[in-house]
Amino acid sequence: MTTHPRSPAAGLQGARCRGCSVAVYPADAACPRCGGPAEPAVLKSAGTLWTWTVQRYAPKSPPYQPPPGGFEPFAVGYVELDEGVRVAALLEVDDLDAIRIGMPLTVRAGDGVPRARPTTAAEENS
Repeated sequence: MTTHPRSPAAGLQGARCRGCSVAVYPADAACPRCGGPAEPAVLKSAGTLWTWTVQRYAPKSPPYQPPPGGFEPFAVGYVELDEGVRVAALLEVDDLDAIRIGMPLTVRAGDGVPRARPTTAAEENS
């Protein structure tokens, strides 16, 4: 499988099929739907939470390195972008109990996996 290079600073680097226009993430040179050639495309960052879970225990070490303050539970989920692509992301939320399927999120490229945070009212209105 050939993939296109990604740049965290440039946003989510996906691909769009030249033939059927399906978008994918991560980027791939071939369309998963029709097999045709796909071209690099920057995906929109707006989306909604499709599903999620909370990691409540520390992963095995190594390779996990606990932070100086110790392990803190965190949420991960799939965010469905406006293009219909579902992206696995770390959910950057202040309150794990406030997470709801369908909540609006903004996704950005990060080190390792994408990161998603709740969308602000100003971002929703733009």
